[in-house]
Formats: sequence, C-alpha cells, structure tokens
Amino acid sequence: MFCNKCEQTAKGTGCTVRGVCGKQPEVAALQNLLVHALRGLSHYAQEGRRVGVVDEEANRFTCEALFTNLTNVNFDPERYRQRMEAVTEHAPRLKEKVRQAGGKADFAFSEDALEPTGSVAELVRKGEELGLPVDPDASEDIRSLQQTLLYGLEGIAAYAYHAHLLGKEDEAVYAFVHEALSSIGDKNLGLDEWIGLVLRCGGINLRAMELLDAGHTERYGHPVPTTVPLGHRKGKCILISGHDLMDLEKLLKQTEGRGIDIYTHGEMLPAHGYPELKKYGHFYGHFGTAWQNQKKEFKAFPGAILMTTNCLQKPADNYRENIFTTGPAGFPEIQHIEGDDYSPVIEKALAMPGFETDGEADAVMTGFARNAIMEVADKVIGAVKSGELKHIFLVAGCDGAKPGRNYYTEFVEKVPEDAVVLTLACGKFRFFDKKLGDIGGIPRLLDVGQCNDTYSAIQVAAALAEAFECDINELPLSMVLSWYEQKAAAILLTLFHLNIKGIRLGPSLPAFVSPNVLDVLVKNFDIKPISTPDEDLAELLQK
Repeated sequence: MFCNKCEQTAKGTGCTVRGVCGKQPEVAALQNLLVHALRGLSHYAQEGRRVGVVDEEANRFTCEALFTNLTNVNFDPERYRQRMEAVTEHAPRLKEKVRQAGGKADFAFSEDALEPTGSVAELVRKGEELGLPVDPDASEDIRSLQQTLLYGLEGIAAYAYHAHLLGKEDEAVYAFVHEALSSIGDKNLGLDEWIGLVLRCGGINLRAMELLDAGHTERYGHPVPTTVPLGHRKGKCILISGHDLMDLEKLLKQTEGRGIDIYTHGEMLPAHGYPELKKYGHFYGHFGTAWQNQKKEFKAFPGAILMTTNCLQKPADNYRENIFTTGPAGFPEIQHIEGDDYSPVIEKALAMPGFETDGEADAVMTGFARNAIMEVADKVIGAVKSGELKHIFLVAGCDGAKPGRNYYTEFVEKVPEDAVVLTLACGKFRFFDKKLGDIGGIPRLLDVGQCNDTYSAIQVAAALAEAFECDINELPLSMVLSWYEQKAAAILLTLFHLNIKGIRLGPSLPAFVSPNVLDVLVKNFDIKPISTPDEDLAELLQK
C-alpha cells in the first residue's frame, strides 16, 4: 500500500501499512484499480468525442466513480467491486459506439484494468499489481504533476456529482475529466504540458463549482444571513452531516409532522441560510463542530445520524447502529440508503430517546454568500475608503485531527479590529463561534458557506477588484488556507488558474508535490507555508 493523497498522510510522506484515515490496504488497492479502469473508459470517451459520440451515462458514471475515491468517502470493498462491475458494462457499450462511428476502438491496456472482474480478493490482487495510476518510469516531477492532476480530478468529480443531482451539467467538465484521465501515464507529454493540464484542471473546477452554485441557488434561493442555535430542544432528532443539500431537502420533507427535529453537523451548517430549506419549522440548529471531534459528538447524539456522500472520518465502532450513509459513500456494517426513502433513518430516530430536556447554548450566524455580501458592498467599499476597514482575510479550508490546526483559531483571534474575516468549509469550526463584533454594521466574521462556496468568495473578490479598479492581487485581501483532501486540492488549483498570489497554506504542504514543482508554484504564485499567526499577520498586513 502507498497513499499520500491527504494532508494527514503518515510521516508527511505516505501511508504504507494502513491509512491514517482508517483506510485498509485492500481499499487502497481497489481505489488504484478503479482509476486504472476509468482511464480505460476515458480513452473510449475521448475517441468517441472525436467522432461525434458523447455518452451521458459514461460521463456521469465516471464522476460518480471517481468521487468514490475521495478521502473518507468509501471504505467498503464490496461497493468498489460494484463500481468495477459497472465499468465492464459501460466500457464495451461505449467501445462499440466508437467502433460504429469509425473511431479507434483498440487501445493498449493492461487486461486487468480493461476488465476489472472477479471477487473482491481477486480485484485487490489486480490493484496491488497495477499500483499507483501514474507513470512509474516518469521523473519525480512529472509523477508529482500526474498525482496533482488526479487528485484535482477527484475533487472536480465530487462537485460535478452534486451538480448533476441538481440538474446542472456541462459537457466541457466531463470532456476534461476524460481527457485528463486518459492522459495520465502518457509518456509523450513534457513538463510544461503537465503543468498546463494541472492549471486547466483548476479552471474546470471553477466551472464545476459554478454549476453547483447554480443548482443550489436556483432550487433553494440565495442564502441570507441566519442565526443558528448551537443548543438543542426536547424531542426526537436526526443529525445530518456532509454536503448534499438535496438529501437534506428530502429528509426535511419526509420528517415534516413526525415530531423529529433536524440538526446539522459539519459542512451542513450553511444549509440554514437557504430560504427554501430554512422554511421548515423542524429544521432547528447545529450540533457539534467538525469531524475532528466526530466520534465524541456522534456518541453524544441521542438520535439517528445521516452521512451524506462523505465526511465520515473513520469507520464507526460501537455507535454504528444509528448511522446511515447516502450517495457513493460506503462503510462496512453501516446501512446505506439507496434511493429516496429515508424510512430506516426516521424509524431509528423515533426508536431512540432523543433529547430529554432543552439545552441552551450559544448561536452562530451563517448565510453570507456572495449575494448577501454584495448587498452591503457599498458599506464595505465605503469602510475601506475611509480606513475603517483596512484588511480582509479569507481564513478557509478543511479541518482535520492532525496537530497544528490550532494555528487558525489563534490567527482569527489575533486579527486586528479593523479587519474582517471571511470563512468557508469545515475549517471554520475551529473558530466559528468567536464573537468578533462588527465594523459599521458589517460582522467581522462572515461564514460564506461550504467548501464549494469558494465560488462565492471568488465572485466577491472579483466584484471588489472591479469596484476599486484594480487586480484581485492588489486588494487588501489575504488568503490563509487549510487543506485536507482532494476537494481542497482542486480549489487550490482554481486559485492558481486565476493567478491569485500570496496564499498561505497549512498546516503542512501536500506530500505529492515534489520540491521542484513546489519551487515552480512559489516562483509563479508566491505560495508559502504557514509559520506562526504573529509572523504571518505582520507580513500580510503590510499588503
């Protein structure tokens, strides 16, 4: 086993015995095999486009399957076997379509990758033999870029999957995913060409986030600033975590009038700001922080827990009986909800004790997406011009259990009173309940939303740059980011695609980025690792 795709990878180099995330070697081998298989499918999809063949089923399947490989999404070998079986259904169909259209239908693949069939044990053996889906004979730097591209694609796949569920798709996204997958392992591409593909990956991820944003706002309305209680009230309850707002909508509809309150956890907090979701009276509050405390929080929750598509830190132990998953997620011995019927979750919630008394606690605000911020843009611009607001910090990204993430809490606490903090994604749970006050009625801590709402933050930055008639890099704006997994990698590539410079990244740098590739990023984008809050603040405030 070798896996280095997430920030917490063992010793900062790679997991070789078992994943720090809880992933077993068998699952790592299946993940590798699945990518090899999807590369084969992508060759047919690429050739198909050349001769006028576009297969929508193969498009959607590729992203759903690639999403399965995201960190903490799937630990279930049987569900991987099912994905392999699906490849053997899509590939021959697409191959025949390409052949009939006059395209090339014969490519040089490993037989194991072309036909990933057999028992789980046989598939694991094939995955172990094929190894990492990069060119083993390439230089360290090209292998690094191939891995960066692959992990960026896995992030894109997550956003494209969610966007598709909401009826938003773009053939250009699917076309790039297939082009990039089929390119990995291509011995004819040079260093500059690989760098070009990686930066294009960032541009495509921007489009995927735009599609998802459109899906969310058209269906649920633009988020509005909303106060969310952190306490609880007496009664039966379900906690929903993850990212999938459509799953939440279905759950809200099916629990209406059942005497069950719905609480959010993790990246579901921003859901409270959407008008078409917040209208449900039993959509109550937020429970817990983020996944670094997940086991403790889940054990303390007296109701059913629904994990939407990902975000389960490690396979649950003695509390797995009240956990359910949806989407491409899979965890051994945890019930998976297929389709739209949430009856098992509801019945479990009704059977559990629920909260026996009301529990008062503090409250937080969410819902400061681009429309909400731009509605007070005149105040922001006026405050900057008057000197009342001197700096804007985007402190955003993933959370995790690895030591060092207290940096972000301390950083926010030390931000001067004439500065505003924008935040998004699950990293905010290190400081989301801090009381920073306001500047002229503008809250100093603004929750923009989920990780995919980076699109909103980018639109805000672009609007401010236009208002001040300057480049984004000339704004009094600094980005201090944390990363954990592949969605964050894709977002970072998006920021590079937009030529945004001076980013601080932590708590450590990606293990899959070679020293020479890192040097290119430093020279072109001035990206730096975080140091200490005091040192970084002192330097960034000079901007």
